[in-house]
Amino acid sequence: MSDLPDLTGKRVAIVATDHFEESELTTPRDELEAAGADVRVFAPHEGSLQAMQGDVEQTISVRVDGTLDSFDQQWPDVIVLPGGTVNADHLRTDQQAQGIVSTALESGLPVAAICHAPWLLVSAGLVDGRRLTSFPSLAVDVRNAGGDWVDETVVVDRNLITSRNPDDLPAFVDAIGKALTA
Repeated sequence: MSDLPDLTGKRVAIVATDHFEESELTTPRDELEAAGADVRVFAPHEGSLQAMQGDVEQTISVRVDGTLDSFDQQWPDVIVLPGGTVNADHLRTDQQAQGIVSTALESGLPVAAICHAPWLLVSAGLVDGRRLTSFPSLAVDVRNAGGDWVDETVVVDRNLITSRNPDDLPAFVDAIGKALTA
């Protein structure tokens, strides 16, 4: 568990779809909520999302708080993108998801992406000239898109926070907490 500052009044938007990696959504959600943040899950559809463990085992369902087409870009103080190969592959081609992260990064809003989630940033043309990390299999994609891929636990490049995998969650959540109180 991370040692987060008081985040009362801070708003966190988690953008995901079905087959996200369970811990990469639930750990930031639970720890940021425990620190006082208002955390909401946004998805391409209403209802709930199916979580996975290791891309192969279905686990829990998570309630969707809002859809991408009704997303209020002015609401969040940070956007969190969990991984999971299928989740990331579906979101990377979603025009609304691309627009949400593009607007956020261009406006200076922190965006935190873990594991396979940086695929969305690659597809949206947002990694050129940025230093970031991800699940190692995305390194070539990041480099081909002009990014400087590094193998580090957490990388903060201006308002972009990235991590590699569930083992990095403590550092990832701490970096989100710091971004929310900067």
